[in-house]
Amino acid sequence: MKKISSILIANRGEIAIRIAKTAKEMGIEVYGLMTHYEPNAVYLSHMDHVVDVTEESHENIFMNPVRIAEIAKEHNITSVHPGYGFLSESRELAEECDRRGVILIGPSAQAIEDMGDKGVARKMAKAAGVPILEGSKDIVENIEDAKVLADNIGYPVIIKAVAGGGGKGMRVARTPDELTMMFKMARREAEGIFNNSDVFIEKYVENPHHIEFQILADKHGNVVHLFERECSIQRKHQKLIEEAPSPALNDELRQRMGEAAVNIAKYANYYSAGTVEFLVDSEKNFFFLEMNTRIQVEHPITESITGVDLIEQMIRIAQDEEISLKQEDIKIKGACIEYRLNAEDVQANFAPAFGIIEQYDFPVHPSLRLDTGYRNGIVVPPYFDSMVAKVIVSGETREEVLASSKVIFEDIKIKGIKTTLPFFKKVLETPSFVEGKYTTSFLLNDIDQVFLQKPNEEMVAAYVAMQLYLNNKNYIERGELEVKSTSPWLQSKHLKNL
Repeated sequence: MKKISSILIANRGEIAIRIAKTAKEMGIEVYGLMTHYEPNAVYLSHMDHVVDVTEESHENIFMNPVRIAEIAKEHNITSVHPGYGFLSESRELAEECDRRGVILIGPSAQAIEDMGDKGVARKMAKAAGVPILEGSKDIVENIEDAKVLADNIGYPVIIKAVAGGGGKGMRVARTPDELTMMFKMARREAEGIFNNSDVFIEKYVENPHHIEFQILADKHGNVVHLFERECSIQRKHQKLIEEAPSPALNDELRQRMGEAAVNIAKYANYYSAGTVEFLVDSEKNFFFLEMNTRIQVEHPITESITGVDLIEQMIRIAQDEEISLKQEDIKIKGACIEYRLNAEDVQANFAPAFGIIEQYDFPVHPSLRLDTGYRNGIVVPPYFDSMVAKVIVSGETREEVLASSKVIFEDIKIKGIKTTLPFFKKVLETPSFVEGKYTTSFLLNDIDQVFLQKPNEEMVAAYVAMQLYLNNKNYIERGELEVKSTSPWLQSKHLKNL
């Protein structure tokens, strides 16, 4: 049996802190990487040791599997945990670690390669007896073949990057003309992001539920699932809100989908934590979508409803331990929703809104788990993803979680950056979400605007605009255009209670 005594956490932000917390509780030393992008990053204060790579190449160290493996070997670190992101699904990292005698806390290089190739993954799912959507058997190399295939399976279709993930390299086409344009766009995006322009085509399911099942598998052939997560609140295939259990599944469908997820993992000889993703249509038919060979951003909601520490399980599996969990012993307890608090301007089509955090206050609430890698005064840099926190709310029932969410969001105070907080407030006022009857079309069909507007906001804005206009008008008439007027907001303090 292998023994892990130290971990190089090859990631940053909240996931680095999350991994460090469990590792320390297990008596394992943790190492973090100080980059020139974030020399004062919060996650560094949670490490036992910090490896300074600020003087190295200005390339992103978290995209360099060879250097990560070298650092682990140079510092006699027994293992590497890549968290989520690029390195977590890098066959090269698995191979480089193995070459140096470093334990990768994750799956095998072969499993990463097989499930990273969406075409291979589809074939494996079919061989394991799991339903897949009708589509191309192999790579679609040109638009002529794409049109023949689309005509055969029927529009709409979706073009997907073979090496894709995270919602990238995907385009929907509803007509032959759209197919020509979307085929080119998907290939171009795939080449730019994954350095691989290969694509395949599937039948596109309108308004499905996006459901994923968490699995754990060890190196001794034991596989269990820890139930599902509903991930249908998305923007351009990017998840914004996840919850568990899904309000769309009944016990019978949940059991069948869980068994399908386990069968895929067994067929692929998979070990470690992983996630099998499905689409569920309006008739409750489900189809294999893909398998993510890593810990997911949204893993805390599974931890909440099952009581299982997934990071701990990954570490134990990596050091050759058998899973002590039995499927019949894993139960759903309560409900949980995770909200991805991103540094984005909701009113500007979710555009990134990086900058300095001037205020970053969260309430103390018994239902709240906050996973974050930021605090007051810290810069949210433009070099990484825009997520600044995961607001995780749990309770005995879904209704209790929704009620607690509203209270928590009213008490969160953030200044200096724009965030997705107004979007979450709006979602909590939207009937289809409250009733648990939403699908992936939520942003297109269910919500009239993506931010919550309070009743008196328009009146206050109109008053302030008029005040500013009158001020400027007076300055112009007196020839004092250059004089800076007092902020109309300060002049209108008496409106603060509206």
